[in-house]
Amino acid sequence: MDRIFAPWRIEWVERDADPIDGCPFCVLPEREDAREARIVARSERNYVILNNAPYNPGHAMVIPDAHVEDPTDLDDATLLDHARLKAATLAALRRDLDPDGVNTGQNLGGDAAGGSIDHLHTHVVPRWSGDTNFMPVTGDTKVIVEAIERTYDHLHDGFAAGEHVVDPGDADAGDAVRLSFDLGVDG
Repeated sequence: MDRIFAPWRIEWVERDADPIDGCPFCVLPEREDAREARIVARSERNYVILNNAPYNPGHAMVIPDAHVEDPTDLDDATLLDHARLKAATLAALRRDLDPDGVNTGQNLGGDAAGGSIDHLHTHVVPRWSGDTNFMPVTGDTKVIVEAIERTYDHLHDGFAAGEHVVDPGDADAGDAVRLSFDLGVDG
């Protein structure tokens, strides 16, 4: 058996149990410490959270506060706010992680579409030339080269240096960056 040594993952293995009763995308934003909840930025109607099982460093999700399954269930203001926050997420990733490309997308339709949570969310996955190498192709193993805590700092800095910031937050104190967009719609 081939082995990959990742001693930094022991923190994940030895963590205290964190049972989430209900939808994690509804529960996590209610937590006091945004850093612990992995919420890096917020707008009026949506937030950005790091994926707990990232495909690549910087893998984030833009999620509406409202628990809906499909974008057609969002009011215009929330839908526009979601799109603006996704654009701000792309800018933050490009500003601080400098990927070669980015994949974005939604898994709509539950298991049939590869989704496991029925709360709408848009994946934003930074990509680098060559990030798909022999490991996932031959070994069915993905190597993540950066700890999620470091990624949080990078993305927090990227949001804080961007446009539409009303409160840059303090990453060390567990404060998400707050953004506000002039949506020009009633919602």
